[in-house]
Amino acid sequence: MRVWAAMAVAAMVVFAAPAYAAPREQLVIGVSQFPSTLHPAVNPEAIKSYTMGFGLRPISAFDSDWKNTCLQCTELPSLANGLARMEGHGMAVTVKLRSGLLWGDGVPVTAGDLAFMWKLGHDPESGFADLSYWLRVDSIEVIDDLTAVMHLNQPWTQFDHLPGMLPEHLEAKAAAAGKQPGDYAKQSLYARAPTTPGLYNGPYRITQYDSGTQVVLEPNPYWHGTAPGFRRIVIRAIENTAALQANLQSGDVDFAPGDAPSLTLDQVLALRRQHPDAWTYLFKPALSYEHIDLNLDNPILADIRVRRALLLALDRRTLADRLFEGMQPVAASFVTPLDPMHDNAVPVQPYDPVRARALLAEAGWRPGPDGICRNARGERLSLEFGTTAGNRVRELAQLVMKDQWRAVGVEALVKNDPARTFFGETVKRRQFSAMAMYAWSTGISYPPRQVLASDQIPTASNNWGGSNYMGFRDAGMDAAILTAETDLDPGHQRAAWAAMQRIYAEQLPALPLFFRADAYVLPKWLKGVRPTGHSDYSSLWAEDWHAE
Repeated sequence: MRVWAAMAVAAMVVFAAPAYAAPREQLVIGVSQFPSTLHPAVNPEAIKSYTMGFGLRPISAFDSDWKNTCLQCTELPSLANGLARMEGHGMAVTVKLRSGLLWGDGVPVTAGDLAFMWKLGHDPESGFADLSYWLRVDSIEVIDDLTAVMHLNQPWTQFDHLPGMLPEHLEAKAAAAGKQPGDYAKQSLYARAPTTPGLYNGPYRITQYDSGTQVVLEPNPYWHGTAPGFRRIVIRAIENTAALQANLQSGDVDFAPGDAPSLTLDQVLALRRQHPDAWTYLFKPALSYEHIDLNLDNPILADIRVRRALLLALDRRTLADRLFEGMQPVAASFVTPLDPMHDNAVPVQPYDPVRARALLAEAGWRPGPDGICRNARGERLSLEFGTTAGNRVRELAQLVMKDQWRAVGVEALVKNDPARTFFGETVKRRQFSAMAMYAWSTGISYPPRQVLASDQIPTASNNWGGSNYMGFRDAGMDAAILTAETDLDPGHQRAAWAAMQRIYAEQLPALPLFFRADAYVLPKWLKGVRPTGHSDYSSLWAEDWHAE
């Protein structure tokens, strides 16, 4: 096929030798996307989470060993230590903050900041992406400045995954000023004045924000942990990944991180072949799940036979082998084999274009004179197919899939958007008419309510909260998610996870593609970066990064 030939040519490109740089006090990080907002609870985006990891710390997070650890607490709650206990039909979870925590303007971080976060998250008009987290908390009781008790309205298997906080002394005014749904997200200082020092409580704080271009971070003078290793970190957005690579090779960019959207895996593999000693290369198998969301309100895609045909028409394994040297396994559902809750009983669907054509015919779609299927009314089987513009490997994979669908009579119409538009509008407001390709980055065994539960479909009435962009509604999935969230019996949890994966593979609200490997290109002098492979990104431990 012509696109396979283009891939072969691309693989033979000879890369220019890199410009070597000495250790320095500034670190320039090259990324391929820019956040649509910096508010930590609005618009779930990998690039936003990565950027904010330098300056805003959650209370706990999973580290590079996949162990839940305290970042701002003294001890994780558990039933054994009494910080978590059953209470009526729910639970009481005690959060104990470390003393001496300060916001970037010197104001103490207190349990009141956690209660303020809950107050906003409990409001369905706040625009928070994950309302389900906060709606399960009926109240937060502030015991003292460092202690709060979260009163949950039901048992919760993730009770020790402690959230982030917001600076009440700065954000309360913006919250009070809102008159219409969504006003808070617009009035927040994270949106209007992101260089306000008190918005941050990590080792760095944002001192310069050039929308669409770069974010500059400098050490937070009120940080009491390990002293940051750089006087200045620049996160520079270059949305075209080929241009980003050129900037890395010229020395204008020092570091291409694998857990932020940056260079694609095929680019890093090619760089390693051409210049094996020029940089340090790290590859981390990750929970990131590349897939294609299907808008199930589209009458064509509402037919499960069409959805199955779309998947069977894709030669995903050959695509993974040619683009990624087999380092990105083909996905059967949304749960990676790395996750303890993965179910081996769910098979990867094969490449079967013959069966794909048969399913389309069964659904009433038969080839026309140009090979594109038509239904009885003469309507063409045409579907818009979008992704993040400028991501070279996605756009290449998109062309391969377009050819493979055409071979079975499906016309895919490419309609790509810049990442900020794609995530900030296109998928968030469900403005894609058919198919949208991107990746989820998930937590370890974290129930997928935000992306798969029927109460998480973004609408104008919930201010586009939730991330079920497909519009997927399935009672069995909802029940399994609830069990995974609330049943503390490990056997019941595992059965629920198996049911979720089976339902997903059978109903196909999205087309599973690959589980990604995060590929890092580091200068030889950069030390202390520890890839995690999950959605608690390496930037959460950036105080350990330094030049040697």
